[in-house]
Amino acid sequence: MTLTVERPATAAPAVPKTSPKDVLRLAKEQQVKIVDLRFVDLPGTWQHFSIPVEELSEGLFSDGIGFDGSSIRGFQHIHESDMLLMPDPTSVFIDPVLEVKTLDLICDVIDPLTRKPYSRDPRYVAKKAEEFLPSTGIADTSFWGPEIEFYIFNSLRFDQGQNFGYYYIDSEEGIWNSGQNGTPNLAHRPRNKEGYFPVPPADKLQDIRSKMVRALIDTGIAVEVHHHEVGTAGQTEIDMRFSTMVEMADRVLKYKYVTKNVAAQNGYVVTFMPKPLFGDNGSGMHTHQSLWKNGSNLFYDRDGYALLSTMARHYIGGLLKHAPAILAFAAPTTNSYRRLVPGYEAPINLVYSMRNRSACVRIPTYFDKPEARRLEFRAPDPSCNPYLSFSACLMAGLDGVINQIEPPTPMDMDLYELEGEAKKRIRQTPGSLEEVLDALDADRDFLMRGDVFTEDLIEAWLVLKRQSAKEVALRPHPYEFYLYSDV
Repeated sequence: MTLTVERPATAAPAVPKTSPKDVLRLAKEQQVKIVDLRFVDLPGTWQHFSIPVEELSEGLFSDGIGFDGSSIRGFQHIHESDMLLMPDPTSVFIDPVLEVKTLDLICDVIDPLTRKPYSRDPRYVAKKAEEFLPSTGIADTSFWGPEIEFYIFNSLRFDQGQNFGYYYIDSEEGIWNSGQNGTPNLAHRPRNKEGYFPVPPADKLQDIRSKMVRALIDTGIAVEVHHHEVGTAGQTEIDMRFSTMVEMADRVLKYKYVTKNVAAQNGYVVTFMPKPLFGDNGSGMHTHQSLWKNGSNLFYDRDGYALLSTMARHYIGGLLKHAPAILAFAAPTTNSYRRLVPGYEAPINLVYSMRNRSACVRIPTYFDKPEARRLEFRAPDPSCNPYLSFSACLMAGLDGVINQIEPPTPMDMDLYELEGEAKKRIRQTPGSLEEVLDALDADRDFLMRGDVFTEDLIEAWLVLKRQSAKEVALRPHPYEFYLYSDV
């Protein structure tokens, strides 16, 4: 759930690209002491190492710097471990949370023998997707606006052993603390599903969210709004202004980095788990997307349903057809399927609708201007790798446009209240990680147009994610003892 701001009338004007010389000049002007080099692993976590600023030179941007690819999840075997990082000068920013003045650079991964981009580098996948789009002749730009939800807790404990397993979450906002008497109880807590959005003192996290926003802005990210989300115990949303695919995926990782660190510095812990709490809302990453050409929004038609063009309708058709396979990247954890269940505004129904949050694809109707027309794909969650999730969405939507795939008839009612045959006719998202991985295994051709996704990346992803599903399946669940210990 979010507040929504209009898109501009045209695509953003081109700005001069930052050069290696510009990076060196910035480091000198800002009296930087350390340069941090960052890249993303296959699951979607930023990795890094640092060099003294004295080692920063123009040659670093052309020669690269080596690292051990066999120690990174989803990357190389040990007998082929040497890899190179190539810093992207356009990604530079001054770190807003570290004590020692640090300049951060996002890097691409290349093979040191061929000097070609590494096929399993998720950022390279998104770059290929952006390059593939204009080659189709359909559009020249895609815009992306993820709404990232997360929880801010005071404590997050968990452990697992052969003879025990537990997690314990606590929050000064948690409604379960209403009866605590260890210290004076100051009350004012959002009840379950009532966190959207009372003012302080019920909202106890206004200042920490504001600190996060200011730190994000310091990295160069435009932030539109922040607010408490529906869940008790600190569910939060901070919305970034939309951008192009690679740029926005970079921003998602900045967002996670900044929010986690600002929280830690202030005695909190942030989690992007899709469903950390039983009985309250999960955290999604509803992903707004649109196609543009020559500065015009191709998804707008004043005579179409919800002001959507035929192209937008076919794009939706592709998203809904391939949704099970997309979710292998967009909702890629076992915990994702604690969220994608009926209720809690969970977008499990593979239909589209204007305004309706129970549909998998929603058409926001806050504004009727052409530049505001877009679709919102509601199934992704913030555990995803944004480079892969955005790319999979784009490739599915383009498949819909290329093949003129018609989506089901739009549904403008509460889909959870449907019964009988009407309910049976609506396809739903799969109910487990194993199911979406099987769907990806069987439905991958649309991803491989233009060599955007490759067989080796998809196979590595399937192995990685099947292993995580197996690890969860092997362990007893605490609630199973309540259900079955006396059988």
